Amino acid sequence: MPDLKLLALDAEDLDVISAFTQDAVVRVEDVGFAKGDRRFALLMNRYCWEDGAGARKGVRRRTALRFENVRDIASRGINLNARDGVLELLTMTFEPTAEPEGKITLTFSGGGEIELQVECLEARLHDLGAAWAAAATPKHD
Repeated sequence: MPDLKLLALDAEDLDVISAFTQDAVVRVEDVGFAKGDRRFALLMNRYCWEDGAGARKGVRRRTALRFENVRDIASRGINLNARDGVLELLTMTFEPTAEPEGKITLTFSGGGEIELQVECLEARLHDLGAAWAAAATPKHD
């Protein structure tokens, strides 16, 4: 399976990245905001839905996701100082405020959210290496 490399410049593009990252596992210590660079990034263990695993166990890949042009971030229901915490990413959405500005919301299981205030939407996703067997296939109600 080739490395996945995606770019999002609008809400539809972000929907595609969101689908590929559903059920990704993220350690809080792998989440960071570089205010001076206006960049928010996270490393994740992405479940590879595109592998077509179906009923059998699939694979995960180490993946980087970064957002550019970030003015500020806020979190609800997540303690970003709890470095040993683990999050499960469910979805990402973009809501324009005064185009091209807007708000990106990353929603995690358990109801936690990270909100990014951006000048414009620019997100990049890159797989970082080989895949490994997933312990289980994620399931939802």
